Amino acid sequence: MILEPVLEARSVAKRYPDGLALAGVSISIQAGECVALVGESGSGKTTLLRMFNRMVEPDSGVVLRDGRDLRELDPVELRRSTGYVQQEGGLLPHWSVSRNAAMVPELQKVADAEVLANRALELVGLSESTFGHRRPSELSGGQRQRLAIARAIAARPRVLLLDEPFGALDAITRAEVRHVFRGLRKELGLTSLIVTHDLSEALELADRVAVLRAGSIERIGEPDAVLSDPGSAYVSELLDRAGIRAGAGA
Repeated sequence: MILEPVLEARSVAKRYPDGLALAGVSISIQAGECVALVGESGSGKTTLLRMFNRMVEPDSGVVLRDGRDLRELDPVELRRSTGYVQQEGGLLPHWSVSRNAAMVPELQKVADAEVLANRALELVGLSESTFGHRRPSELSGGQRQRLAIARAIAARPRVLLLDEPFGALDAITRAEVRHVFRGLRKELGLTSLIVTHDLSEALELADRVAVLRAGSIERIGEPDAVLSDPGSAYVSELLDRAGIRAGAGA
């Protein structure tokens, strides 16, 4: 039996006033899978990611969730049922850690919103007893990003979208938060789509990597497949820039 993808884009195109962002891109993500979108600035990766929670609407093509056209779904409800992590976290600075974490389940009027928030904080290594009363300004950069992830997963979404979630962190902190993310995927079985400019990060975290260039997918495949066969001079160049030797896959 062929399972319906959880997330799918079919021939999506998008043009902004300053140029083309996506040129007929198609991609699908299965349940529990993590796909990384990699590319230079302006490649279209963030535009594609934001189509999956209707923060960006395609000019043409169709975006689907569990086989349903997103245009049939209420955008507010869609966003509340989709975890979303921004690069800078997007935390509310005047709210406590606990209140930030509980925001989405409270918006959904879930009866045990506080319990869900506390569990999410525990999963990312921020116990409510130690951190719950603090404000985001009292946290380190890595802790703030962990809180952003906790807020995104508190309502137990099936889908998690992450837009450069580790990009603003130093190398040691980035490694720690990546470790948290890997643990969450295993614990919660999340279907996730992650945008990153770091090809080595994508190869480490994702089940498949999609390299975008000028609004098109240049190469998509499992990490070992991309390493073994970059498929183009451009992908080989990105591997070289990342200090990764092409042909190193299994």
